[in-house]
This record gives sequence, C-alpha cells and structure tokens, in this order.
Amino acid sequence: MCIIAPSLLEADYKCLGEQLKTMEKSGAEYVHIDVMDGSFVPNLACGMKMIHGLKGVADLVFDVHLMVNEPVRFVKRMQEAGADVISVHYEACSNVAETLKEIKQCGIRAGIVLNPETSAEVLTEEIWKLADVIQVMTVHPGRDGQHFIEDTLDKIKDIRRRSTDTGEWKDIEVDGSINCGNIGKVIKAGANIIVSGKALFNGNLAENIANMKQQAAMEE
Repeated sequence: MCIIAPSLLEADYKCLGEQLKTMEKSGAEYVHIDVMDGSFVPNLACGMKMIHGLKGVADLVFDVHLMVNEPVRFVKRMQEAGADVISVHYEACSNVAETLKEIKQCGIRAGIVLNPETSAEVLTEEIWKLADVIQVMTVHPGRDGQHFIEDTLDKIKDIRRRSTDTGEWKDIEVDGSINCGNIGKVIKAGANIIVSGKALFNGNLAENIANMKQQAAMEE
C-alpha cells in the first residue's frame, strides 16, 4: 500500500498544528519535513526546534529530509527532536556509508536521496544494505515551480528491480511535483512513498489527500 507524505514546506505556517491533525484524520501516514541550509540548496527551511514543537501533535511518522551539506552533523539532534526517518543526499555527504550508519545508530530509519542527475549505480552494496529508504528526486531540489522530470521513472524502475532481484525490500520514495496526474506513473515504476506539496495544500487539504489516496489505490 502506498504511503502519502504531505510536504510541510507547502503548509500554512499559521496553523501547522491543525494541518497535521487534518493529515492524520485524512489518512496520511507520514509528514515530510524538508530541512534546508541555504548552501546545498538556496533556501532555508525548518529546524530542530520546529520539529520538536510539532512532535506529538498528530500520530504521523516524521520523515525528515536533510537538504544540507555534511548532514551527519545534524543527525543526532534531529533524532532527539523527533525524527522517525532521516534521509540524506548522496551528493551532500563526504562519506555516505558513515552518515547512514550514524542514523541507524540512533535507532531510526535511514534514507539515501538521489538528485535527478545522479544514477542509481552510485548505490554500492554497502549503501544498499544500510539504506531503508531510497528517495528519488523527481525535480531539482530547492527550486520552486519545476515540472516533474519524466526521465527519473527509469531510475525508480531500476531500484525496484534490484530490490526484487535481491529479495531485499526497499521503500522507494519520490519527491517533486507529484500530483494526481502523475502519481500513477511513479507507482507503476515502483515507488511506494509519495511526497506531495502544492497538489495537497492548494485547496482543501483533507479532500486532496483523500483524492490522492484514492488515485494511488487505483494504480496499485
């Protein structure tokens, strides 16, 4: 079954607590939280204090996406703030395996994120074994107003094929311009965690989540 993960980046910050409760009531299992440092990506967003303040407001998995250089610096504090999953960019780590080990030593799930131009071939056997989640960016991170990159579908397929062939289940998460018009493509390619922002928060959040879950169920 697909997991819907509304992206907090597109939420109404005047009523975050209420929106988290709406997500839970509407059947969203995760909330996706982008943490940006203004260096790896041009924007700044979220931090430990916000995550800590929101934890416990609703029964949601806190899926923290560290869009920062050398994310290993923040892993322990993010876990202490309330992260249930921490995903880091392959492109932002000087030592990917050690960063993933640090996450797992905190007793939470570890994810590796691949930018659109990064091949799935960078997933060495060691990285593959350590990663619980493989997140495929379907847009370039940190830039607004982008279109879904169709070429990323082949990468999703390659990762799911490897997971099937090895018998090692990996959650495949997709992030970037996902809506009801293209969710079927990413699910058919092998994704099972769907991050969505504007498509959910523009309009009625509860209705949009319900519609996306219904669309996902039709494609599974």
